[in-house]
Amino acid sequence: MNVAAMALRDSKLLFDVNRDVNQTAAIVYEAKSTGHKSSVFILGGGSPKNFMLQTEPQIQEVMGLPEKGHDYFLQCTDARPDTGGLSGATPAEAVSWGKVDPDTLPDCVVAYVDSTIALPLLTAYCLSRVKPRKLKRLYDRRDEMLDKVKARYLEAGTVAKVKTGRKIAKRASGAGLRKN
Repeated sequence: MNVAAMALRDSKLLFDVNRDVNQTAAIVYEAKSTGHKSSVFILGGGSPKNFMLQTEPQIQEVMGLPEKGHDYFLQCTDARPDTGGLSGATPAEAVSWGKVDPDTLPDCVVAYVDSTIALPLLTAYCLSRVKPRKLKRLYDRRDEMLDKVKARYLEAGTVAKVKTGRKIAKRASGAGLRKN
């Protein structure tokens, strides 16, 4: 809303939501296609939750690339599903949309706890248990990853068109229809 109000004052600040969706899908696809895992860590819910989880349906359904869903899922929220306030899908429902790998569902965790309690505890735990690792610099590599998934998508689209064309031609010849 603040950005919309700024537009009324001739602000040139613009968002490219299409690029955002494709870049986040590219980051997930890069991890999965190179033999790594993808994980989702959500504090709260709502739109940010859906934005992160939609990377898998974007890859699978929209782009037509074979994938199974995120490998790990951890959500810290004080909303409950029985009151309708869980801000979207539980992990079990996310499986039905291809957002979470069904084989990993037993390991998905929803912690019903306030984020201001959960994040400091999880951060302290991780910092005490794991040695620091070299940064992956995903933000710096986002254009490279986007180019890679775009090429893969265009390649998959060409294959899909050829397959669809063959099916149409086969149906047309079988029904005595003329091919265009």
